[in-house]
Amino acid sequence: MTSFAPSLAAQIGACRLCRDRFALTATRHAPRPVVWFRPGARVLIVGQAPGARVHASGRPFTDRSGDRLRDWMGVTEAQFYDLSRVAIVPMAFCFPGYDAKGSDLPPPPNCAATWRDSVMAQLQPRLTLLVGGHAMRWHLGARTVTDTVRDWQAHAPAVFPLPHPSWRNTGWLRANPWFQADLLPQLRAAVARQFGEPDPAVPARVA
Repeated sequence: MTSFAPSLAAQIGACRLCRDRFALTATRHAPRPVVWFRPGARVLIVGQAPGARVHASGRPFTDRSGDRLRDWMGVTEAQFYDLSRVAIVPMAFCFPGYDAKGSDLPPPPNCAATWRDSVMAQLQPRLTLLVGGHAMRWHLGARTVTDTVRDWQAHAPAVFPLPHPSWRNTGWLRANPWFQADLLPQLRAAVARQFGEPDPAVPARVA
């Protein structure tokens, strides 16, 4: 009988390394890796970690942050979830849980240490979106989110650093109007090129 090794995605989906860590959080939840990538995707989205809603749905960015990110990119929901086009690889595949105050815990570093190099070796994206500080620090080094995003032209058109699309960051977006005026049109054009579509001209929403 011939035996086959499980795919990398299947191995990650079965990962339970953080079971004891999650049991000690305020949410006391079990690991549920949200795995959404396939070799060959042209666009890579590097997020932080699934939130509670994504933990429940098993699908990345099924929340208001996802609505805003898709708007920034200028894509439909069907395009966003097309595995042949878009790979979504957060810094941790599981919901890290909440602390005693109800705030999101950071991505456990052992997730990236265990899986990230193997995943990145399988992917060869033409466009990478770094969403939030954790993704930026891993890929670009330690700087503040504002400084990194403000310097976006140093990395474009292959890489775009983005603030987290959480609605908690609406104040940041209003305080930095250059993000919508300068960066987002270039981001939408870069995504459209990878999707083989005409550059869009519709402005993105801030609020």
